[in-house]
Amino acid sequence: MKTLYTITAFILLSFGGLRATIWHVGASQTYTMPSQVSTLVNHGDTVDIDAGIYNSNVCAWNKNNLLLRCTNGMAHLKSNGLSYGDKAIWVIQGNNTRVEHIEFSLCTSTSANGAGIRQEGQNLIVRYCYFHDNENGILAGAITPCKITVEFTEFNLNGAGDGFSHNLYIGHIDTLLFRYNYSHHCKIGHELKSRANINYILYNRFGNEASGTASREIDLPNGGLSVVMGNQIQQGVNGTNSGIIGFGLEGLSNTAPHNFYLINNTIVNEKTAGTFVAIQNGTALYKGYNNIFAGTGTLLTGTTTVLDTTSNKKYTIAGAGFVNSAGYDYHLLPTCSAINSATAAGTASNGYVLTPTKEYAHPANQINKTVQGVLDIGAYEYVSPTFMQEQKANDALLFIANETLIIKSSETISCVKLYDISGKLILTEKAKQEINVSTFVKGVYVVSIITEGGNTINKKIAIY
Repeated sequence: MKTLYTITAFILLSFGGLRATIWHVGASQTYTMPSQVSTLVNHGDTVDIDAGIYNSNVCAWNKNNLLLRCTNGMAHLKSNGLSYGDKAIWVIQGNNTRVEHIEFSLCTSTSANGAGIRQEGQNLIVRYCYFHDNENGILAGAITPCKITVEFTEFNLNGAGDGFSHNLYIGHIDTLLFRYNYSHHCKIGHELKSRANINYILYNRFGNEASGTASREIDLPNGGLSVVMGNQIQQGVNGTNSGIIGFGLEGLSNTAPHNFYLINNTIVNEKTAGTFVAIQNGTALYKGYNNIFAGTGTLLTGTTTVLDTTSNKKYTIAGAGFVNSAGYDYHLLPTCSAINSATAAGTASNGYVLTPTKEYAHPANQINKTVQGVLDIGAYEYVSPTFMQEQKANDALLFIANETLIIKSSETISCVKLYDISGKLILTEKAKQEINVSTFVKGVYVVSIITEGGNTINKKIAIY
C-alpha cells in the first residue's frame, strides 16, 4: 500500500506540475510588459496581453506550445527602434507557437533586418495580427521540420528600403500556408518572399497600389511545389521591379518537385511594361488556369518542361470589366467575358485540389465562394442578385429606420456589402450594423453580410 500511495502521489504531483498557466499582462495587471513573463512561462502556457500600446518592449519566447494573444482588441508592441538580440520585437525560439491579435511596429536592427517576429523554432501560427513599419514583418530562417501558417493578417510598409528586406521573408522551411492576408506597400522589397519547399498562397490581396515602391508581389526564389490560387495581385506605377510574380529565379534548389500552379487569380499591372509571371528555365511544370491578366506586359518568361495553360484572359485594365479598378475592387461586372468561362484545373501533383472554394474579403478576411453556373475566371465570382438565396429568418434581420439600414445578426459581422439590383457593388463597410442610406437612389438592394466565421448571408431590402 505504501508503494501504491507513493506512485499515486508522484503521478498527481507530475500532472499538477504540467498544468498550463494563463499569464495576464497589461497596465492594470501584476505584469505590465510581455517581457516580464517571457522568462516565467512554461511549456503549454497562455499569455493574455491587454489591448494597448507597449512601448520599447522586446523579448524572446523559448518554451513550446505557447499561445500569445490579445483577447480584448489589439496589443500594440511599438518597439521604437529596439530589437531583442538585434533581431526582432519577438524572437520565437520555442516550437508550436500561436500568436493572435498582436500589432508589431517600428523594429530596426544593425543588420537592417529588424522584424516583428523572428522565427527560430519549429512551427508557427499567426492570426489576426498587423505588422507595419518594421525592416521585416516576419523573418524566418532555415528550420526543419517547420510549417508556418499566416492568416487574417495585414503587412504594410515593412522593409528597410534596401531590396533585401520584405513584408515577409520566409526561409528554407517545409511548408508555408499564407491565406486571407493583405500585404501591401512594402518598401522596395517583396510583398511576400518564401523559400519554403511547399507554398500554399491562397485568397490574399497583394499590391503596392498608387504610392507603393515594392518589388515583386510574390517571389518564390528557389522553386518547390507552389500553389498560388484565388489571389488579387496588383502592381502600381511606382513598383521598383517590372516583374509581378517570380518562381525559381535564384535557382531551383528546393527539394520538392518544381511545379508551379497559378490558378484563378486576378493580376493587374498598372506599369506601362513588365512581366506578369517569370519562371526559371528548367522548371518541371507551370500550370496556369483561369487567371485574369489585366494591363500591359508579357504573360510568361522562362522555359518549363511541361507548359499547361488554359482559360486565362488578357485584358486592358479599362476593358476588363472590373467593378472599380481605380479603387482596386476587381469583382466582375455582369458584362465581363470571364464569367462562366473557367476550365477545371484538376489537382496538383501532391493531390491538392485546384478548385477555389473561398474568396478574399477586404480587409484581411475571406468568404465562401458561391458559384452560379460555371466557375468564373479570376479571383472573384460574379453572382447575380436574382441567384442570391434568401436565408432563414433568424440568420439576420434588416430594417430601415430614420434613413438608416439596421442589421441584426446572430453572428458577429465582419463586413457588409451592398449591391444594386444589377449586381453592381455600391458600398463596403467593415463590421457595421448601422449604415446611413439617405443618399441612396430608391430601389431594391442586395445586402451581403459576411460573418467572422466566413459565412455569407444575402438578403434583399427595399429603400424608399
